[in-house]
Amino acid sequence: MSTPDRRGMLDRADMALSIRRQCMLLGIARSGVYRPPRPANDNDLALKRRIDELFTA
Repeated sequence: MSTPDRRGMLDRADMALSIRRQCMLLGIARSGVYRPPRPANDNDLALKRRIDELFTA
């Protein structure tokens, strides 16, 4: 299971398990839970699009 999928399983409203315990059980870093994801810049998107085109060709 990918890290974003495991991060999606995190339940912030769960009072029985703390965020720390859930992160440990899911095998994800707490810093990734609290830190907002960085937006992708245009150069990265163009590069990813080009790699995808070459891969599918």
